Amino acid sequence: MLLHQVPLGSTRNFGYVIVDEGSRRAAVIDPSFSAAPLEAVLDELSARLELVLLTHGHRDHSADAPGLARRRGAKLAAHGTSEVPHDVDLRDGEALALGALSVSVLHTPGHTPDSCCFRVGPALFTGDTLFVGECGRVDLAGGDVVAMHHSLLSVLSALPADLEVWPGHDYGPTPSSTLGRERETNYTLTPRTLDEFRAFMREP
Repeated sequence: MLLHQVPLGSTRNFGYVIVDEGSRRAAVIDPSFSAAPLEAVLDELSARLELVLLTHGHRDHSADAPGLARRRGAKLAAHGTSEVPHDVDLRDGEALALGALSVSVLHTPGHTPDSCCFRVGPALFTGDTLFVGECGRVDLAGGDVVAMHHSLLSVLSALPADLEVWPGHDYGPTPSSTLGRERETNYTLTPRTLDEFRAFMREP
């Protein structure tokens, strides 16, 4: 697998290009307001874009997704609850084929109802569910502290420690991490009861 992390826009977003080396079939994750830098990577790698994947529908992640899919003849995939018009409804636990690669979908609501993470080989693309050193907000429209508690402390905590964390924004001391390192250093992953987590998320 080829993996390229690309800084996008003025809100410190990360977009991603993943490519199956054998078939040169590619997916883009979260093209933000302009996918031009991601398209440059696709062209440099002579890769054929087949999937545009959204971790969630906020415009800083999704604005150019429909345009990118149209320009490149790709399918736009988002969780079934997403308000972004899309071609493929994603469901928790399903896997999408990308050449020899498998893209596994984990529904991780909390930041938004449609938030998903994508697991591809050793990589976990966490969108705005989990950042390096932080987690996504739950005080915006559609945010749900109960769902975020489950997503962080049940869903992500059950995954292998050696999975690489590739977040939706460059908010941490490093652009990527591992789940094991985040469990040791990221205070949002400290085991808490739901009541403790509610109080924690209300803190400044």
